[in-house]
Amino acid sequence: MTDPTPPHGSTRLVRAPKTAELIAEQLRSQIVRGVLKQGDALPTEVELVKQFGVSRPTLREAFRILESESLIVVRRGSRGGVLVSSPQTSVAARDFGLLLQMSGATLADVYEARKVLEPAAVRMLAERRAADDVSDLTAAVGAVAALVDEGTEGADFSEWSAAAFRFHDVIMERCGNTTMALIGAVLREVIARHMSRAVATATDHAGIESQFRRTIRAFTKVTSLIEAGDPDAAEQFWSAHMARATKGMLWGDLATETVIDLFV
Repeated sequence: MTDPTPPHGSTRLVRAPKTAELIAEQLRSQIVRGVLKQGDALPTEVELVKQFGVSRPTLREAFRILESESLIVVRRGSRGGVLVSSPQTSVAARDFGLLLQMSGATLADVYEARKVLEPAAVRMLAERRAADDVSDLTAAVGAVAALVDEGTEGADFSEWSAAAFRFHDVIMERCGNTTMALIGAVLREVIARHMSRAVATATDHAGIESQFRRTIRAFTKVTSLIEAGDPDAAEQFWSAHMARATKGMLWGDLATETVIDLFV
């Protein structure tokens, strides 16, 4: 077996980037720096071929790279063209979900990360809250309560879960830290899938309603603590709530179920 480590003093061969990769890098830089904004149309193929001095196949390969990163949308046909796009959270969630699957991460592991992130986000939100943050949290609570008040007969429990997740989304989106908000959004995709399956297969509808009513009370309480500007109390309360909620969701074999089980 050959040792892949080069001898001392020798140089490891480095693959030179393809021309298409270099073009994609230039366009990517303009997009992320805001020179090219979402919705902007790129110049025509003819113009770009002339600008970069490359063939059409090379330019199209660069487009495929950027399209795979959700940075552009290629519209073909007589009214076609290339528009600047913006990566969606769902794209990152899909890729991150694949990484979690391949690493054998369990649902318990994902929930534990969420238990660390959300109480910290609640503290940050309580420290820097604005009036619209509180009103949006209140509206999210009201949306869940309206669904639960309609009763369980004929209820779409996945709709209940989606409404409840909106409350968590507001917390993460308004905490003031973009990195935490994006990580929270990615974790949400995994947990939302688990929640949807859990409530869809549950037979104890009265138990589901009781659980959601407890959730509504918790949402209302933490909203009042955030509005009062009490970060210590808000963080402590939400940490306790998240611990209880996690325990309620990870019964039996679910604690050791892996993320990949949600996607197969």
